Amino acid sequence: MPFAGQIAGLDAPGLARRLIGARLLVRGVGGIVIETEAYAQDDPASHSFRGPTPRNAAMFGPAGHAYVYRSYGIHLCLNVVGRPGEAALIRAIAPDQGVDIMRTRRGSDQLCNGPGRLTQALGVRPEDDGAPLDGPDLTITLASSPPDLLVGTRIGISKAQDLPWRFGLAGARGLSRPFPRTENSLHE
Repeated sequence: MPFAGQIAGLDAPGLARRLIGARLLVRGVGGIVIETEAYAQDDPASHSFRGPTPRNAAMFGPAGHAYVYRSYGIHLCLNVVGRPGEAALIRAIAPDQGVDIMRTRRGSDQLCNGPGRLTQALGVRPEDDGAPLDGPDLTITLASSPPDLLVGTRIGISKAQDLPWRFGLAGARGLSRPFPRTENSLHE
């Protein structure tokens, strides 16, 4: 079944959960998704909250496509589009394919532990916005079974900070930030 069909109908938190443990490849470079955050259309922290714009058009496009945007005018962020106006931000992966290429791109051993580092290491481009995530350049393959998750509140936002819509792979090294102890107890 195509990737879009596998995620069809999932709400933003469901999509973000389902992406944990998936394999993400960008032009042959990538690894296992270990951290995500969910953003829904009725969420004041979401780019889609005020409706479609030229910047967020991909969020209202087909499920299973990329939404790529520039954060703070500096680095790119990669999201997976789900239902219209909803997406899951890929915050971190455990890199295992093309690691030398990632090190060259980053100039550091801090490769994929944060959305900006991740996109730089993977070579995500602005023109990847709206691209299918089962295409020749961008590919996500979901895990066959759901892994043990960490659940916590989102980070780096100023609105709706209390929503428990940040998900991590339990036991993974390389998260963008640790989950606080009180949140670690929210395993699913």
